[in-house]
Amino acid sequence: MALSMSFFSCQAQVESGAFNLLLKSMLKETVPVISVKELAKKDLNKMTLLDARTKEEFDVSHLKNATWVGYDDFNLSRVKSLDKSKEVVIYCSIGVRSEKIGEKLQEAGFKNVKNLYGSIFEWVNAGNTVYGPDGKPTQKVHAYNKKWGIWLNKGEKVYE
Repeated sequence: MALSMSFFSCQAQVESGAFNLLLKSMLKETVPVISVKELAKKDLNKMTLLDARTKEEFDVSHLKNATWVGYDDFNLSRVKSLDKSKEVVIYCSIGVRSEKIGEKLQEAGFKNVKNLYGSIFEWVNAGNTVYGPDGKPTQKVHAYNKKWGIWLNKGEKVYE
């Protein structure tokens, strides 16, 4: 099996080797990635975090101060007030949907878009906090569906 150079170009890793291989095979790396470890070192209060999951997923839990932008119904009007020169980190469940929305942001002129490698699943797997609709920490994480939920190893999986 021939591997492209892009397979090795991503510096970010996730804890699980199998999850990492899945991500490497699914992400096109059209949007630069940021690792969970890198993001965890930043002040999330000063970050622009965008959630590219469904509203139902976002309402279960999300990263601190994240703004929901959606995926299937994504519209650039949801990000029109953002400074296109500032760093934007976008995430979803594992990083595939967020990569696609990141591409749209780049096409719209955003200069510093990053995709959270492993996204909210890896954020929680690494022991980081997510927040519910009340703004308080929660253990609940929408696991998308049972097929993809296997990659969420911590937290309380929610499917509805």
